Amino acid sequence: MASDIPKAQIEAVDVTRSYRMDGVSVDALRGVSLTIEEGDYAAIIGPSGSGKSTLMHLLGCLDRPTSGTLLVRGRDVSSLDDSELAELRNQTIGFVFQSFQLLARTTALENVALPLVYRGVRRAERRKRAAEALEAVNLGHRLGHRPTQMSGGEQQRVAIARALVGEPAVLLADEPTGNLDTVNGDEVMGILERLNKERGVAVVLVTHEADIAARAQRIIRVRDGLIEEAPVSS
Repeated sequence: MASDIPKAQIEAVDVTRSYRMDGVSVDALRGVSLTIEEGDYAAIIGPSGSGKSTLMHLLGCLDRPTSGTLLVRGRDVSSLDDSELAELRNQTIGFVFQSFQLLARTTALENVALPLVYRGVRRAERRKRAAEALEAVNLGHRLGHRPTQMSGGEQQRVAIARALVGEPAVLLADEPTGNLDTVNGDEVMGILERLNKERGVAVVLVTHEADIAARAQRIIRVRDGLIEEAPVSS
């Protein structure tokens, strides 16, 4: 019989991250332990300089810990070379950024299909899957439009479709509503929450907005490189 116990997608155990700045060691994270499970919906909050962005980069395999253990789907990132880590990141994690990070001269369809290029997916299949991802964020009518022809809310939805196209287990969103007005921000959050509920994608977002964080099932507070608490809502 299949287990009902949630599967750990990302697990950090006593993780630290230090940087050298002007010859001085700066501890951005000072022993963080955290698990992101299948279907999780968590918000990371904390003051500027608390370490929340560093934590997000580690969870997304954009950086490696100085010490401690970081497992992504059971694989220890310290045992992987750069190409293996990039492949694991491409197959497991989707990213949504505050500044959208879209290619300005490229259509929405081509922007969304880009992660599949790195997987070696054939062009016809890439276009099909990219169109389906754009349909999922209510942009099926904007396939051939470029970012400059879209509103901020539409651009963020394209970014979500791009994160979604690879069918990630975890979607990391860094201030996903930061450049949007209230109406567009609410629409973007609704899409993320639908993906979480209907597809079981674990959503982890960094935000400084209390009302956005309050929508999550779990709030992870980071201060001075440590997690203060990570309560799970009932």
